[in-house]
Amino acid sequence: MTFALVTGGSGFIGQHLVSELVARGRQVRVIDVLLPTRVLPAVDYVEGSVLDKGRVHAAMAGVEEVYHLAGLPGMWKRDRADFHAVNFIGTENVLAAARQHGVARFMHCSTESILFGASQPADSAAEDASLTVDGMPGPYTRSKMLADKLALQAAASGFPVVVGCPTMPIGPHDHNLTPPTAMLQHFLGDGRFQLYLDFIVNLVDVRDVALGLILAMEKGRVGHRYLLGGDCVRLGQILALMAATSGRRKLFVPVPGRLAELAAWVLEFKADYVTGRVPSATVEGVRIARRATALPIDKARRELGYTPRPVEPVLRETIAHMMGVPVGRILKHA
Repeated sequence: MTFALVTGGSGFIGQHLVSELVARGRQVRVIDVLLPTRVLPAVDYVEGSVLDKGRVHAAMAGVEEVYHLAGLPGMWKRDRADFHAVNFIGTENVLAAARQHGVARFMHCSTESILFGASQPADSAAEDASLTVDGMPGPYTRSKMLADKLALQAAASGFPVVVGCPTMPIGPHDHNLTPPTAMLQHFLGDGRFQLYLDFIVNLVDVRDVALGLILAMEKGRVGHRYLLGGDCVRLGQILALMAATSGRRKLFVPVPGRLAELAAWVLEFKADYVTGRVPSATVEGVRIARRATALPIDKARRELGYTPRPVEPVLRETIAHMMGVPVGRILKHA
C-alpha cells in the first residue's frame, strides 16, 4: 500500500484529494495548521505548519509520495511577508525533508495565475512558460512563482517532482472560502446593483482538480507543469447564470480595468489601516483578472488522460450550498 503525505490536506482541494486517495487504497497522512471539518477515520492527521521543520520531518517518516498543497491562497494579508513565508519557505522546507527521506515522487501544487502573460516558446504549451519575479502582479503570485521555480529546480537536479497548476476550483466543502468561492458569494450577496470587472474565468470542479493531481503524480513527466482546469467563460456569463439559477434579480454593470484597480486600492487601504478584515477586492486580484487568458488544458488531457466534467452542474451545486437549499431545488428552478 502506497503511503502518501498531503500538506494542506485540510484545505479545500486537500480534503477532496485525501478522500480520493483513501478511496484508491492509499495510506494517507495529513499535515496542516488546522484539522479538517470532515475527519476521515483512516487518515493520520498531524497538526502543524510547513514552517516548522521538525514537524515536517516527523510527518515525512515512512512516506513514499508527497502532495504539497499547503499555502496561503488569498491575495490579502495585513503582513504581505506571510505569502513568501508560507508559499516559498514552506515549499523549501517540505522539499528538503522529502529529499532527506528519499521520497519516491513529489507533487507540487502551483496555480494558473503565475502563467498569465508569461513568455513561452512558439507552439508550446502554456505550462512551458518562462516566469520572472518582475512579471508577477503582486506578493501572492511572486511567492507562488518562486515556489514553482524551486520545485522545478529540484526536478532538474534529479528529484522526481511534477507540478500541477489548478485554475479556479469550486464545489462542496469550501469552508474557508477560497478566492473563487468568495468571488461567487460576493456576487450572490445582497444588493440588486453590483459592479464587476469582466474577464476570462476558468472554473473547474474541485473533485476534478483532485483527480488531476493524482493523475499527474502517477503519469506526469518529471520537471513538467500540468494545467488542471475546466471551462473558460467570461465572468459576465457566470453572473447571468448565477442570477437565473438563484432567482435573484440583479443588475450587473461592467467597469473598466483601471477603475476596478483604483477601487481595489481603496478597499485594500481601508483593510490595511482601518478594518483589518479581508477586502472584497484586491489590487493583485484585479491585475490577475486583467491579464487572464484562456489557457488550454490540452497537455493534461493528452499526457494524463485528464477529462474534467462541464462546470455548470458544479456551479449550480455551489450556488445551492451558498443559499442553503437542496441542489435538487436549484436544478428544478434553473
